[in-house]
Formats: sequence, C-alpha cells, structure tokens
Amino acid sequence: MVGRIAIDAHITRAQAARALEAFLAGVQSSLAGGKRVTLSGFGTFDVTNHKARRVRNPNNGGPIEIRARRVPRFAAAPDLKSAIDP
Repeated sequence: MVGRIAIDAHITRAQAARALEAFLAGVQSSLAGGKRVTLSGFGTFDVTNHKARRVRNPNNGGPIEIRARRVPRFAAAPDLKSAIDP
C-alpha cells in the first residue's frame, strides 16, 4: 500500500508511510471517541456494541461468559462494491 501511495502521489515511500500512518491513527482515534468515519465512495468505519453473552465451550461443553465489548465495523460503499464485482 505504501509503495502504491508513493508512486501515485509522486512522493517518497517514507512520506507515504507517514501519511498512511497518520490516516490510520486518525481513524482509530475517531472510532475510539465514538465517531463514525465516512470516506465518500469507499465506505464507513464505525463502532458497534456487542452485548455480554453466554456461549458453549466446544472443548468441554461448559458455559463461557463473553463480556460486553465495542467492535469496529466497516460497511463498503456502493461504488466500492461495484468496483469489485461489476
């Protein structure tokens, strides 16, 4: 990815790596703050809440408690979907 960004933007690989790292850090901090990140034509990153639940342990059949948690989610935009499967 870094190589492709460097070539397309006519910048060095180091500059491309810093730009990509800054973008990813921005998405991560936005999601951690409960904000949604939308990239027009690409998709939306957001956070969904999973409730606590009890499941069966496949090794011994006993119950396991899974705690409630926040999970990142990505929904692809129609443009991205159609680019992959025309």
